[in-house]
Parts: sequence; C-alpha cells; structure tokens
Amino acid sequence: MNFAKSPRSTVGIEWELQLIDKDSNDLRQAADHILEVARQREKESTIIHGEMMLNTIELVTHPHENIAGCTDDLKWGIDALQPIVEPMRIALASSGTHPFANPVYQRVTDSERYAELVNRTRYWGRQMLVFGTHVHVGIDDRAKVLPILRAVLTRFAHLQALTASSPFWNGKNTGYADNRAMVFQQLPTAGAPRQFDKWEDLQSYYEDMVKTGVISNFDEVRWDVRPSPKFGTIEFRVCDAATNIAEVGMVAALSQCLVEYFSRKLDDGETLPTLQPWFVDENKWRAARYGMDAILILDAEGNEEPVADTLVRMVDELTPIAEDLGCVDELNVVHTVLEMEAPYRRLLRAGAYYNKSREAIVDFMIAEMEAGRPLDPDNSGKQGIAAVDENTASAYDPDGVVPEKEQP
Repeated sequence: MNFAKSPRSTVGIEWELQLIDKDSNDLRQAADHILEVARQREKESTIIHGEMMLNTIELVTHPHENIAGCTDDLKWGIDALQPIVEPMRIALASSGTHPFANPVYQRVTDSERYAELVNRTRYWGRQMLVFGTHVHVGIDDRAKVLPILRAVLTRFAHLQALTASSPFWNGKNTGYADNRAMVFQQLPTAGAPRQFDKWEDLQSYYEDMVKTGVISNFDEVRWDVRPSPKFGTIEFRVCDAATNIAEVGMVAALSQCLVEYFSRKLDDGETLPTLQPWFVDENKWRAARYGMDAILILDAEGNEEPVADTLVRMVDELTPIAEDLGCVDELNVVHTVLEMEAPYRRLLRAGAYYNKSREAIVDFMIAEMEAGRPLDPDNSGKQGIAAVDENTASAYDPDGVVPEKEQP
C-alpha cells in the first residue's frame, strides 16, 4: 500500500452542506440537478461535489500551504452555488445533523458504491443522515504517519467536543452534543481508529479487510482520524459539519497545527504520547455525550481535565506553530467559540422558545452560514430567532421533542 508524496503540513478541506428547502426548512433531494449544472463549468466541477445523499453538496478545496487558501476556495464554491440554488428556493446551511429531517425520506445518490454500502449495512446504512467537516494534512515521511496518528488520538475528542453540532435527530433532542458520532460509528469500518505500531501492521490489516470483502479500497476505512495513502495525508474526520466558514477554518487550523507540532517532536527525536484504546473510546463517547461539559482523559496515566481548560492550553502551545503556518487568526477562533458556546449549544438556544420551534433552529443555521461566523442566538437579529425565555421549558431536556409544524 503506497503512501503518496505530500508537501509537509499542506492542508485541504472537505465541507458537507445541507440543501434546505426555503418553504419548509426541511432537506431537499436536489444534488443531482445542482451537480449537473455545476459540471458544465470547469472550475465548479473541481470544488463542488456530490455525496452519499441527494440532500448534500460537498465542497472540496485544492491543497494549500495555509488555511486562508482553503477558505477562499470554500467561499468561491458557496458563491458559485448561489445562482444555481436560489431559483430552486434552496438555501445552504450545515450542522452535524438536520434538526428534524426524517432519514426514511432521504434518497441515496445513484452510484454502485453507495448502493452496495446501503445493501450491506441495511437499517444503519439508511440512517446515514450526517454531515461532517474533514481536514487533510500533508505528511512528508511515511514513517511519521502512525506515530502522529496515535498522538493525535490524545486530543481528537477535544476537537469533537468543540465542534459538536448535532444534538438533534429526526426532530428529537437526543441529549447528546454530537449524535452524529453515535450514528456514524454503526458502520463497520467507522469510529475511533485502530492503532498500529508499524506500517506493515496497517498493510496486513488492509489486506485482510480486502481479502474478506469488508472493503475494496482503503477509502472505505472511515475512521475518525485515518491515514489517506492516496493523498499522502492524515485526514481528520471526527468533527461535525461546521455551521459557518470561520469554524471550518478553526478546525483546519487545529488539525494542521497538531500535525506539525507532533512532526517537529519526531524531528527532535522525541517519543510521542499515546493513549490506550479504551481511553480513546471513552473520550470519544464523553465528547459525544457531554460536549464542552466533558472531562476528558489526557494521558496514559489516566489524568483528566475539563475539555475547555485543555483547549485553552492547546491554543497557547500551538500559537508559535500557527505563526509559522500563517493561521493564527483561524486558531484564535477557538477563543470566540469558547466565549459564544459550541455550535450544539447555540442550536439548542436557538430552538429554546416557548414553542421550541424547529424551523427557528434551521433559520439560525442559515443565518450563521450567511454571516460566515458564529452568532449569538439571543442577539442575532434574524427574523424568527428571538431571545430565550428562561422561564420556559428548556431545550436541553434529553427527552424533549422538537414539535412538528406539519409532516414533511
């Protein structure tokens, strides 16, 4: 299994967007038409892509040395989509899950790959109504891939908690900050990655999986963090889809800086930190369940710390690297999110009205997409997004149901 040559710490981003029907705020199955139009234009066809579901458009950047180059690609992609989707009365928005869309009504893209996935995984394959932000970071030496991957697992759940944006599922408040993680890990090759000491061990795993028909190529290994041999990168897949482009840049900056941080330690002859697989699994679950209230396991000795405290220290430690990589502004968005609250909390607040309006949650998602940054639901100025009445029932109620206006 070859590992492609990739310039060190270059970065690329994949951002999955929801197609929102402006009249119902539900998802629209319109990706096939949008892609048909986009493919007629050369530049659009390199950035605008389809995904498993017809309610999804994925923006894929070119590789760049800095985050700004990637976010420029994403902004260009959004601008290119607008004249296509506006006449269709479709708005672009995103989050880890849609607040109330019913998985039963979603259509899968007509491709042999996706048809086989659904046929094999049946019920759980049909539940894959999830959206993510993926970041590729270039690795200059294959020998670094597995040590950096293992080291990243000491902090990947912190990124998961910070970016959690999927508290809702099929109109229900799940009580999880990141319900996408709980759904996606039902696929047989998804979830927390397996840890290997040598490349030959990863090669043996790959050969076993292909021989037994579990996968046909390494792209079908859908771990939260994985090597991407085709591109010569480590790919971060743990994060929910960001609700705005500023937080996309934040995710990319954290990913890029973490990889470069550990790469420099290897250059200096240091041994990188690791975490036992059972601690990795526990951190993933805690981040999914509690989000920014999680207390995560820091090291192999089992020391723990509130996730926000670790994130603040991470930003301080990574700032010199961010200065070298040119992504200080993107990295500092972490402080903004900590101040304004993580996206799952903003979405819950946006729906915490006297009637817990599910349409208001989607309105807020659209507002953040248009603003390009996190907003305060109490002061967003968006019509239909009012201040939270603290005397009403809380949207944090784990058994709460976001009421329907009408059946889709």
